[in-house]
Amino acid sequence: MASLVQKAVDGDVAVLTLNRPEKRNALNPALVQALTTVLKDLAELDHIRAVLITGAGKAFCAGADLAYLKELANYDDQENLEDTRQLARLFQTLYTLPKLTLAVVNGPALAGGCGLATLCDFVMAARETATFGYTEVRIGFIPALVANYLIRRVSPHVARELMMTGRILSAEEAIQVGLVNAVFPVEELLARSRQFVETLLNQNSFSAMMRIKQLTQHLLDLPLEEGLRWAAQENVAARKTADCQRGLAAFLNKEVIRWRR
Repeated sequence: MASLVQKAVDGDVAVLTLNRPEKRNALNPALVQALTTVLKDLAELDHIRAVLITGAGKAFCAGADLAYLKELANYDDQENLEDTRQLARLFQTLYTLPKLTLAVVNGPALAGGCGLATLCDFVMAARETATFGYTEVRIGFIPALVANYLIRRVSPHVARELMMTGRILSAEEAIQVGLVNAVFPVEELLARSRQFVETLLNQNSFSAMMRIKQLTQHLLDLPLEEGLRWAAQENVAARKTADCQRGLAAFLNKEVIRWRR
């Protein structure tokens, strides 16, 4: 039986492919658990610095599959709570993963699939085939878990509009509202996404990028004054790191620094 999540590692970059093409890579408990496990394993590998997530076939991830939705209709409160907690564990694992994360959206990313893309540091989309939508409202449901992350990615009023209308955005529309970072031709999507990662890893300190990731996530939960106090301590810690010392020395000596070794 083929793996639900295919993993390919090239140097310090891992590419994960959601592998249910016959179901448009729709989420079910088995895929949620498989992706959570792979991400947790990658988090422990120091040599991995970036994780790209894409979908097999013509879709990125089309939300929950039909069989799963039929099961949900018969869940009691406790079963619904445990199912929700499992999905929440996946979302938080991806959101806090100590790696650069990219959603490489090759086709429709809808409902929970759009949520997966939202959680990544960067979202790259195929110009011709990628679409985005928080479509839960169309079946009387709400994207409650995803909402926590969406309001941290785009402005709250844009997030509310997207969730209340359930409208489906093209790649170009998604970049306009802040969901997507870059749009490429579909045949160049994976290569251009990989090139983007290569550039980041070569020209920037990985340690500093991970500190920035943690910094931005933490500051969103703090009042301004408390955030400033915490950020001041982070500055002190950052200045003591080996990467900062190396970077300052290179800058002062007018040397070009390549962070990847």
